[in-house]
Amino acid sequence: MAKITIYNVKDYEKPFYEDLNKYDFDLNFVTGPLTAENTNMAEGSVGVLIDGSTNADADIFAAMKNLGVKYVFTRFVGYNNIDLKAASARDITVARVPSYSPYSVAELALTMGVTLTRHVAQATTNTHLGNFMILPSYFAKEIDQLTVGIIGVGHMGAAEAKLYHNLGAKVLGYQRHPNDNPDVSFVDETELLASSDIVSIHVPYFPGENDMMIGATEIGSMKDDAILVNTARGELVDTGAVTAALDDGTLGGYAADVVPDENQIFGKQFDSLDDLPDQELLDLMKKYPNVIITPHMGYDTEPALEDMIKVSYENFHDVLTKGETENQIK
Repeated sequence: MAKITIYNVKDYEKPFYEDLNKYDFDLNFVTGPLTAENTNMAEGSVGVLIDGSTNADADIFAAMKNLGVKYVFTRFVGYNNIDLKAASARDITVARVPSYSPYSVAELALTMGVTLTRHVAQATTNTHLGNFMILPSYFAKEIDQLTVGIIGVGHMGAAEAKLYHNLGAKVLGYQRHPNDNPDVSFVDETELLASSDIVSIHVPYFPGENDMMIGATEIGSMKDDAILVNTARGELVDTGAVTAALDDGTLGGYAADVVPDENQIFGKQFDSLDDLPDQELLDLMKKYPNVIITPHMGYDTEPALEDMIKVSYENFHDVLTKGETENQIK
């Protein structure tokens, strides 16, 4: 029976891992993410399963090699947190889950966009302070009046596009290779930014290639009251440019489920918001209620968790029985 150590497992997730364990792996659950300090928890394991909270660097892979671990898999889609060269140098196989329930992230992105468009955060803040006046700033469009721009119409982008389209919104899409998605009218990025009331990002992050792909120039091309939503990766957006645009009124709001260098922030409890180690993020968050930041929770739904576990188990089963998996990252 192959032993698999699964890091950063929450109590409510354990029953799913156990119920879906059709290959009878010997499961070793670790509460926190994989770090240099707890690599020993994987002793006796042929493989480990991590998520995006682990910075799988050369030190991690060296420790895994010494423990005899052959497989370090992620249950996430993104893998920019994994040093693939370090893994390859130690003959450790890396694999991922290429997709999971796309509606998990898509629903959160839609919720964020509509929350800011309808000024729900602002109104809720005011009513909790005793102000039940209907302010001029609450005036809003309805969803079927909105134009929503989706940058990256893959699984998740297409799911959000379908949700908005079914609610009556006009949906624009931009990606390098447009497809025949019936819910989307594909345009170039310039037109999408200029025409959209809500711009939602769903592209993968490639370090050194598309860092801060949405910066001052792109934000300056958007409508002054437009909402920017980022549920992809924090590094894709220039948070300083977002703050500046909110200050001068050239951006209506920003919502994100991701932040730059998020492993130093997400999963941690700070005594005060002022203790955040990222000054740009702190400056941005102080723009609430025009800014909503959530702790990378888009994937945290039952269907998405089941998909992550099922595919991860198939990945382990394939490498153990066939020597490879189609989801291997090279």
